[in-house]
Amino acid sequence: MALVVMCGQPCSGKSEAAACLTAALRSSSADLTVRIIDESSLHLGHNDSYKGIGVAYHDRVFFFLLLCDTEVDHCREWNSKRQEKGEPSYDSNIFEDLIRRFEKPDRRNRWDSPLFELFPPRDEIVESSLVIAEAVSYLTKKVDSKRRDIKVLQPTIATQTVRTTEANSLYEMDKATQEVVNAIVEAQSCGLGLTMNKISLGPNMPTISFSD
Repeated sequence: MALVVMCGQPCSGKSEAAACLTAALRSSSADLTVRIIDESSLHLGHNDSYKGIGVAYHDRVFFFLLLCDTEVDHCREWNSKRQEKGEPSYDSNIFEDLIRRFEKPDRRNRWDSPLFELFPPRDEIVESSLVIAEAVSYLTKKVDSKRRDIKVLQPTIATQTVRTTEANSLYEMDKATQEVVNAIVEAQSCGLGLTMNKISLGPNMPTISFSD
């Protein structure tokens, strides 16, 4: 199993590139199952939408990023043409906001590597394009942990399943501290300003003593 993350500005050619990569993969092997997770997958619900990514981390599959590096002016032009044709497009304000928010991946960062770059305005997005061919070659390799050119997903704190039997000491400490604070505040409220020497935290709990 492999995970391919498509990234790029809105209207940069990601959907077309994903379709070409899917077709090229299916042409390379009839045994491959390819699933595209995009806007049309939102009806699956939050849990189901991320199920594939969770499985990818759990099974330590290999992955890469495919960047559609399209200049903003081209993206803006393509979005305007879609609006004129009545095709699915972005609202102008939303489009500009997405443009500002996008952070271009950098292959020098380990979380952005391996990175394949496609330049839609310059390179034609077709199954036979060099980048698509390289991506297919990478995806169809057999994973070998000794190979340096294969990036395997490793479980992290965010993706590992936490054992419910293990107590979270920090959480328990914070919870106990809050209970003590609440007990003191409640006792002071009931005392109506009177000096209090002891406060009980409840049955089978120690008593807090105060001294001047």
